[in-house]
Amino acid sequence: MSLRIERVVTSGTFSLDGGTWEVDNNIWLIGDDTDVVIVDAAHAAQPIIDAVGGRRVTAVLCTHGHNDHVTVAPELAEKLDAPLMLHPGDDVLWRMTHPDERYLRIDDGQRIGVAGTEIEVIHTPGHSPGSVCLHMPEAGMLFSGDTLFQGGPGATGRSYSDFPTIIDSIRDRLFALPEDTLVHTGHGEGTTIDAEAPHLAAWIARGH
Repeated sequence: MSLRIERVVTSGTFSLDGGTWEVDNNIWLIGDDTDVVIVDAAHAAQPIIDAVGGRRVTAVLCTHGHNDHVTVAPELAEKLDAPLMLHPGDDVLWRMTHPDERYLRIDDGQRIGVAGTEIEVIHTPGHSPGSVCLHMPEAGMLFSGDTLFQGGPGATGRSYSDFPTIIDSIRDRLFALPEDTLVHTGHGEGTTIDAEAPHLAAWIARGH
């Protein structure tokens, strides 16, 4: 069966360090006509469940632990009978939203099969300690969460984030991927590795 990539956009709020911001989030469904993996679980469960359309959900993968990316992760895991996965580096952020909910750990280099291909986990700390990107080498795609956007790195001006760390992650891990890799981001429109790589020095110079 052919690979299907679908985007669901939900709206809500992101809260940290005493501030709250209105945000639109991308939720990505990776799969075929039978099985699907959900990437991130933002704001509202029903639009995501509707997009699943009765397929078997093999995992709910959270790119990081900020509340806007995990809002309905336990609800989805329960309703869709799917394992919920997060990098343990973001446990402190996870527990701000879901203090009593458990998850399975995902680790750098882990491979997750779906639709006849594989998703490879790349640990990319900086936006948060446990941020991960999900690389699909055969499909030429990267799901970057909030690590890399069109026009620069994810925000690092809040608790548990660090600008030099995200720059290291992007330079050493993401910009080592093939230049034509299509990047599906956690917010906004996508990009490619070759569109962003030439701007690294400018990002470092501006410091954010």
